[in-house]
Amino acid sequence: MSTTPMSGTLASPVPISKLAIGALGVLALALGSLQSVVEPALPLLQRALGVSPAEGALVGNTVLITGAVLTPVVGKLGDRYGGKRVLIWLMAVVSVGGLLAGTAPNFPVLLLGQVLQGAMVGVLPLSFILVRKHLSAGESQVAIGIVVALFTGGGMVGTASAGPIADALSWQWMFALPTIAIIVTTVVVAQLLPQDPPIRSDSSIDWPGVILLSATLLALMIGLVSVTGGSVPPLAIGAIAMLVAALATGWVAVERQAAAPMVDLRMLALPAMRNAFMLTFVITASFGMVVFLLPQLFAASADGHGFGADTTDIGLLLLPGAIVGALSDSVGGIAARRFGPRAVVLVGAVVTAATMLALAAMHTAAWQLALAKVLTAFAAGVGTTALLAGTATAVAAEDTGIATSLLVVTRVIGIAIGVQVGGAILAAGADPTTHQPTESAFATGFLVAGLVAALSLLVVRVTKKGIEA
Repeated sequence: MSTTPMSGTLASPVPISKLAIGALGVLALALGSLQSVVEPALPLLQRALGVSPAEGALVGNTVLITGAVLTPVVGKLGDRYGGKRVLIWLMAVVSVGGLLAGTAPNFPVLLLGQVLQGAMVGVLPLSFILVRKHLSAGESQVAIGIVVALFTGGGMVGTASAGPIADALSWQWMFALPTIAIIVTTVVVAQLLPQDPPIRSDSSIDWPGVILLSATLLALMIGLVSVTGGSVPPLAIGAIAMLVAALATGWVAVERQAAAPMVDLRMLALPAMRNAFMLTFVITASFGMVVFLLPQLFAASADGHGFGADTTDIGLLLLPGAIVGALSDSVGGIAARRFGPRAVVLVGAVVTAATMLALAAMHTAAWQLALAKVLTAFAAGVGTTALLAGTATAVAAEDTGIATSLLVVTRVIGIAIGVQVGGAILAAGADPTTHQPTESAFATGFLVAGLVAALSLLVVRVTKKGIEA
C-alpha cells in the first residue's frame, strides 16, 4: 500500500532534493545536446554515409516521429508504472539509440539509433509530472523553469559543439559524448529521485493508435524519399500513396472509436481547435523546410552557389537562430495575451513569407541565410506558442491537456513533413552529373517555404471567427 497521501493537499509529499533537481537539469542539458547535433551536421552525415538530401532528412525526422507518437502516452505510462520507473526506461532506450548512432557503420543503423533517441521527447513532460508530485506549486514552477532552461541550453551546446567534436574526433562522437553523459546522469537521477507509486487507472493506453500513427508517418517519409529518388515506377508510387492513405484512414477510425485515444480527434469539432490545428501545421511545415534547407546551402560547394561551410561554421551560423527561437517561446504567450493569437500569427506569416521569398531571389551571402533563420525561428516560435496559449484558454478547463497535446503533436509532425519536403525538393533538383542540389533547387525550396507560410494568411482569413474566439 502506498504511503503517499491521497487527499488533495501537498502537505506531506516525499521531498525532492535540490541535488535531484540539478541532476534532472543536467539530464535535460545532455538530452538537448544529443537532439540538436544533427541539424548543423546533416550535410556532413550525408557525405559520410553517401545518402541523398531526401534520405538525410530522415535522420532528423525519425526523432520527431518517435516523439510525436510517444508524447501523448508518456503521462499515462507514468501513472500506470510510476514516473521514475518510466523515466529510467525512456533513458535506457535513448542510451541504446545514442550508442547505436555513435557506432553506426551505415545509414540504416544510424536511422535506427535516431528512432530510439526519439524517446527523449517524452522526458520533459514526465520530469514536470515528477517535480509536481514532490514539490509545492511555487517550488515546481522554479524547478520546471530550470529543467526547461537547461534543455534549451543543451540545444545550443549541441548546435555549437557538433562541428568541433566531429573535427577533433569523428561524427560518431557527436552522438557518443552526450549519450555517455545521459547514462551517467540517469544513474545519478535513479539514486536521488524519490519513488512515486503507480496510480491505478481504468483508461487503457491506445497502442493501436500509436502503431498506426507511427506507420503512417514512416510510410509518408519513406514514400517521399522513394518518389524523389527517380527510380520508382508509377505503379509503385500509386501503391505507396494508397498505403499512406489506408494507414491514415485506419488511424482516424481507431482514434474515433477508442475509449482513451492517444489524440482525441473530436476536439477538432471545436472551431478554435480546428483552426489552431491547421495554422500550427502550416506554420511548422514552412519552418521545417527552412530548418533543412539552410544548412544544406551553407555546406554546398563554394565553387558554385554555396559557401563551403564545415559543421563548425554551420553550427555557429545557426546558433543565433537557435537562441532567438528559444526566446520566442516565452514571447509568444505574452504576445497572444496582449494582441490576440490572430494578430501574432498574421505578423509571423508575413515575416516568414517575405523572408523566404527574398531569400529565393537573393542568397549570395552567409549573413542573409543566418538572418533568415533568426527571423523565421522567431516568427514560427511566437506564432505556434500564441496558438498554444490561445487554445489552452479557449477550451474547457478539463480539455486543456488534450487540446494542447494535440497541438504539440501537430507541431512535431508539421516540422517533420516540412523537413522531408525540403529534402525531396533538393533531391528532385539535383544535378544528374554531380548529384548535388542545384541553385534553382534551393531557390525553389525557399519559394515553396514562403508560399506555404503565406498560406497561413488565407487560413486566418477563412477561419477569422474561430481564431478570434
